Amino acid sequence: MNQRNVEDKRHLRSLKTRSKLLEAAKEVFLQEGFHKATIKQMINKAGIGYGTAYVHFEGKEDLLIVLMEDVMERFFEIAEISFLPKSKQEAEEIINKQANAFLKTAEAERDMMQVFEQAIGVSSIVSDKWKVIRGKFIQRISKDVAYAQQNGLARSGINHEIVARGWFFTNEMYLWEIVRDEHHGSVEEIAATITSVYVTGLYI
Repeated sequence: MNQRNVEDKRHLRSLKTRSKLLEAAKEVFLQEGFHKATIKQMINKAGIGYGTAYVHFEGKEDLLIVLMEDVMERFFEIAEISFLPKSKQEAEEIINKQANAFLKTAEAERDMMQVFEQAIGVSSIVSDKWKVIRGKFIQRISKDVAYAQQNGLARSGINHEIVARGWFFTNEMYLWEIVRDEHHGSVEEIAATITSVYVTGLYI
């Protein structure tokens, strides 16, 4: 067997170990919550050695961040929906569709999002990661607002990044309300209402 094959097999085994540990971590986090979950429980559930586990992750926060990135990628796919409206009405339809899908994903991912919220509240590492994720969304929304301004659909005299931050924070507030099951009204009603207020304020 040549060196390349040996390296390929080693890499594959490493990926399988990492995947097994992440799957075990997800189960432990869902069962125990962030506070009570320990990396020892995750390693035992995955059935791998301690030394092997620490090659991949330094601790439970590292594992949670990878799980968070994976879940938030589903949210980001919604933000990445093509945004090239030709009219205010078309813009409102796209934005409403995005807000609805974003909040529906929060509902679908409620259990894991509850773990993320716990972690954001107590871990500076996870909190910093959430700020990076938030920044990525704001950047994307800012680009869409700038497009609408450049094409004469939205008010041009306002800072598109501040607008983007306001829109994301509105969605984020409702995201956490849905995760805590504290929301008033259906997801569809929330999405339609916040979209209407946002579009009315921004678009001309």
